Amino acid sequence: MRKDIKERMTLMKKDGIKPNYAELAKQYGCDYRTVKKYFETQESETIPRPPKPSILDPYKTIVEDKLNVPCSATAIYKFIQKKGYKGCYSVVKRYCNKYKVEQYQKATIRFETNPGLQAQVDWKESKILTNKNGEIFEINIFLIILGYSRLKYIELTVDRKQSTVFQGLVNAFKFFGGVPKEILFDNMKTVVDHSKSEYNKPVINSTFYEFSKDMGFEVILCRAFRPQTKGKVENLAKIMDRLDAYNNEFETLDELDEIVRELNIDLNNEVSQATNERPIERFKKEKEHLNKLPRIDVLEGFITKPITRKVSKESMITFGKSKYSVHPKYIGKQVTLEVKANTLYIYYSKELVKTHIISKEYLNYTKDDMIEILKTDAFKHKDDKFIEDFIDENMAIYDKLGG
Repeated sequence: MRKDIKERMTLMKKDGIKPNYAELAKQYGCDYRTVKKYFETQESETIPRPPKPSILDPYKTIVEDKLNVPCSATAIYKFIQKKGYKGCYSVVKRYCNKYKVEQYQKATIRFETNPGLQAQVDWKESKILTNKNGEIFEINIFLIILGYSRLKYIELTVDRKQSTVFQGLVNAFKFFGGVPKEILFDNMKTVVDHSKSEYNKPVINSTFYEFSKDMGFEVILCRAFRPQTKGKVENLAKIMDRLDAYNNEFETLDELDEIVRELNIDLNNEVSQATNERPIERFKKEKEHLNKLPRIDVLEGFITKPITRKVSKESMITFGKSKYSVHPKYIGKQVTLEVKANTLYIYYSKELVKTHIISKEYLNYTKDDMIEILKTDAFKHKDDKFIEDFIDENMAIYDKLGG
């Protein structure tokens, strides 16, 4: 055996170098076919021997399924004993530990996607923030990040409906100026049809599937119990804790929305620890690889989600930097806003319940709302005439009560 030739061929094979057989044959003083033989056979000679059979082999599939639930090694051991396993607990324990390590390495190993190939989507759900006036806001942040450049798009939302996901994605595509070839999602109900899915066999929701085809991307579903496979967006979700610094520092939902937009700008201009580049700069190499945006009418067809607001305990909704009154019976309910010309239309369950002229004043009441609001509080034992007279004579005082 020519050990020198064998070692040289092993290195060349490992480095992906195709040898010049004739040139190497001259160097080693042999026939070129000898060099060729070692190059073509060295890989097969290093194939490891198959592992010895284990008493656990017939039960490994069960063990792996139960680990994905997840279950402890002890619970699995007790379970497979009832299935006929006769081995000891230590064999099960060793296999469980080995399997967990292998799966964790597979899930968490960093893979760099090609430019324009993949984006990852997730939510920062039900984040609670309080404004300067003590009002509590429960918000969600829609998150999407491009795999190659780490360019991010984040958007404040008040719900996580499918239409909201559509709007977030369309806004992101417009922000990116293109569409990634595939997008990775977890098992969210707006994407996966749970009624048709089976264990480890998720079915994409038909409406979402049609949306993905119109937009031009492939839906990739994150494996169950493998959140690490979308680690880039998971890390982005953690960064949303930076919004906590704005607790008691804002007044309206619109102001909070602007804070989120500014955070998005900051994140895209900060150097990524993963790439050591600013996402906005690295994106220059990625943008040309994205799929083209669909026609504007296709895009806009999915952005039909109206503006929604929750009526506060003061019987007010916030729009812009101002507050507008509604009837007290809508306190705590979600209403829909529509703006036409200079008028704000407020709907509840598709019924128009109030209109206001859009104003720069902070507090905006209508007289009928003021009467109803006062009747539910300090004036509940007074008649309408008394309340109307009070309102007419004490507008400034009422403003203080309302604000």
